[in-house]
Amino acid sequence: MTTQPSTGGAAAGEPVCPRHPDRVSYVRCQRCERPVCPECQRAAAVGVQCVDCVRNQNKGMRTARTPFGAALTPGGRPLVTMTIIGLCVVAWLLQLSNSQITSDFAFFPPLSESEPWRLITAAFLHSTSPLHILFNMYALWITGPYLEQMFGRVRFAALYLVSALGGSIASLVLATPNVTGSWVTTTVGASGAVFGLFGAFFVVQRRLNRDATQIVAMIGINFVIGLLLPNIAWQAHLGGLVTGVVTAAVLAYAPRANRTAVQAGGVIAVVVVLAAAYMIKISMVPEGLLL
Repeated sequence: MTTQPSTGGAAAGEPVCPRHPDRVSYVRCQRCERPVCPECQRAAAVGVQCVDCVRNQNKGMRTARTPFGAALTPGGRPLVTMTIIGLCVVAWLLQLSNSQITSDFAFFPPLSESEPWRLITAAFLHSTSPLHILFNMYALWITGPYLEQMFGRVRFAALYLVSALGGSIASLVLATPNVTGSWVTTTVGASGAVFGLFGAFFVVQRRLNRDATQIVAMIGINFVIGLLLPNIAWQAHLGGLVTGVVTAAVLAYAPRANRTAVQAGGVIAVVVVLAAAYMIKISMVPEGLLL
């Protein structure tokens, strides 16, 4: 006596799902009209569609993007903003436990040539006062997610880092090379980068024809506070603000045609200008004042 292979309950002539031939299904896809089992069904405006038709349909759809080229992801998490905040908090805790962290990575003009990485690392450090890091992280949180959504993660990360670099280089350029004062002052903080985000926020609002009054007031108030209170590097605030405005303008006003290439080229041009300012300043420092 011979036996036939089992078909899992599917009798001859009964409709079966193409992806699961052992499953009988009398429900058909609204597009291709093939039988579709419950596992392969996807809800449609009318009836259901199979996963293959949904996949093919999605391939032909254009990804929705912001006016600045970022893919729209409703409900997406601001991963870059959260990562920057996390890095700053971890760095601050390390500073509290080991003061050498500040000595090794804070911005210090005499070490600008021999240890140029300090121009960036200083933006992730803060003073031991909780108020310093709390203010900067709060400012980052209220501006970062919006800008990250508008520009996308890569563009936003570039904006933040270039603004931080601009703040440090402005502090270097505006420091007077001598044995006292600003030239031998150690500075830390994300304030330069945060002011860059403030400037970018203003550019985005203007580009979208939205009200920018609140961000202008915030910039003005915080900049004046930096001028009036002691031990605040207003030079970094100014440099970060200007750099953020210029970088955001490059990202926001790039033409749609070849937008990504224009944006990348514009950001690189900003970095080149900052590098030129850095090199010119270093060349003007009297001998013996660079370590």
